[in-house]
Amino acid sequence: MKSLIKNPAAWLPIAMSLTALATVLGTVARFGVVHDPDEGAAAHIFQLLIALQVPLVAYFALRWLPKVPRQALGVLGLQACAVLAAMAPVYYWKL
Repeated sequence: MKSLIKNPAAWLPIAMSLTALATVLGTVARFGVVHDPDEGAAAHIFQLLIALQVPLVAYFALRWLPKVPRQALGVLGLQACAVLAAMAPVYYWKL
């Protein structure tokens, strides 16, 4: 899995999820939990970071699952954990 994680299609979705998490936590730390009908820039950045992962993860899965399924599933698991970690504060605070 170490050699597979060096592939940009493997680590970029994880980095995007961590950036989305940092965006949410940074916004909450700066402004608090605000339930505003106008979403704002932070929400749009979060949505773009999460949505743009879909084609990257799909490409990674189509490219690597047939060749090295065990390692690819490990990376896909990491990607799933990262996106769930990014979405958890949004769900918890009902943002």
